[in-house]
Amino acid sequence: MSFLDVAGKSFVVFGLANKKSVACAIARTLVAEGAEVIHVVRSEERRKTAKKLFPDSPVFLCDVEDEENIIRVRDEVARELERRGGIKLSGLVHSIAFANYSEGLKPFHETLKKDFLQAVNVSCFSFISISNHFKELLAEDGSVVTISISTTRMAAENYGYMAPIKAALDSSLCFLAKSFSAFSKVRFNAVAPGLLKTSASAGIPGYVDSYLFAEKVIPRKQALTTQESANTAAFLLSPRSSGINAQTIVVDGGMEINYFDKEIIKGAVG
Repeated sequence: MSFLDVAGKSFVVFGLANKKSVACAIARTLVAEGAEVIHVVRSEERRKTAKKLFPDSPVFLCDVEDEENIIRVRDEVARELERRGGIKLSGLVHSIAFANYSEGLKPFHETLKKDFLQAVNVSCFSFISISNHFKELLAEDGSVVTISISTTRMAAENYGYMAPIKAALDSSLCFLAKSFSAFSKVRFNAVAPGLLKTSASAGIPGYVDSYLFAEKVIPRKQALTTQESANTAAFLLSPRSSGINAQTIVVDGGMEINYFDKEIIKGAVG
């Protein structure tokens, strides 16, 4: 038996966009460990991508901005599980974030209400909604994992208003864990990676420079990989992490301890 003990268990992964996605890396890790993965993606184009990457996995469509879609896909997944003999889900992955800078990137205090509220809905409330509507499909000791960021306290201008939204996501873990404890042992945790080389991050202005800086700050002088984040997520989804609940696990290669590295200081002030 593999250490993770997920072979033969079923998981739903929300958020695959392409082969560089964190969701894709998590799903690949679960499949490699013998698990069954059901994908839920936003668009028909992403459905085709998911089927190409995971030809043996069911793929369903859901734009989480509309809660009715979450209810519909819940029913579709329920029918798939019934087809498999009425099994329960061992876990859910929420790897979804969206920011609409409709009038371009602005200083934080000029954030547009409509953009902010849309991002909260898609990036944070969807996590709460998915957990609620899928609760009957989860095993009593299931695990739910979302993807956050390594720090919501670093005021990087190019990340705009997404850090406060990720802070709300982190806080939601505690309240979901508490409310679910009334009727189950389902756990809620987050993986909080440092800077990753993904297609989504590539669209953030100035991200490449930040990524290269992070590589210098990380003590090992090597950037964090998407697979390293996925490995942590797979562990949190597995019964081996049964003692971890309502936690945000930072995966940044130690970057947060090394901002005052002497070589970086020399380059900045020398």
